[in-house]
Amino acid sequence: MPKHFLITAGPTREAIDPVRYISNHSSGKMGYAIAGAAAHEGHRVTLISGPTTLDVPHGVDFLPVETAQEMYEATERYIKKADIAVFAAAVADYRPIAVPDQKIKKSSDTMTIELVKNPDILASARSQFGFNGTLIGFAAETENVIENARGKLERKQCDLIVANDVSRKDIGFNTADNELNLVFPKKVSSLEKASKTSLAMELVNIALELNQGE
Repeated sequence: MPKHFLITAGPTREAIDPVRYISNHSSGKMGYAIAGAAAHEGHRVTLISGPTTLDVPHGVDFLPVETAQEMYEATERYIKKADIAVFAAAVADYRPIAVPDQKIKKSSDTMTIELVKNPDILASARSQFGFNGTLIGFAAETENVIENARGKLERKQCDLIVANDVSRKDIGFNTADNELNLVFPKKVSSLEKASKTSLAMELVNIALELNQGE
């Protein structure tokens, strides 16, 4: 039976002024690959994406957003319709507390920007949105990959955390390949380095297995 996947992908952008923003190196390739794989297998897919240069996969319901707050609101609106939620987006943890209407002019040698924490979309899935389906999060780490992913899994009540080492230049952000650690509540496994397209199909199958077991 076809399932409904909700997938978040790409970076978010948090405005500093009308021409500058805070963001990250996420290309969105992994999330888009998962969306494409799920749609290819006949599942309904809602893709909520921050700004990328990627083509939207065929057969996907696409919701473009820019900021973390916009992604939070879109996720809250659509997640209860989903059976499986895959949060692959690299969401900014903080945003400037105030954004001027005009471009900030260069003046002193230093500038201080006060930041405020963004809403935690993954942590809100269970506690705020009331999502009872299969919940899969991503963890982009630079150290202690498994340990950090395990903590995230437990804190955010996930069924699976997909973790990778983004300090490596050959996988992760802005690359065609990835190598993944799969952290489940009772075990850890891995997917060896392969194309994101290939890994996406494996992740879709794993998500379906988890969903059928619930």
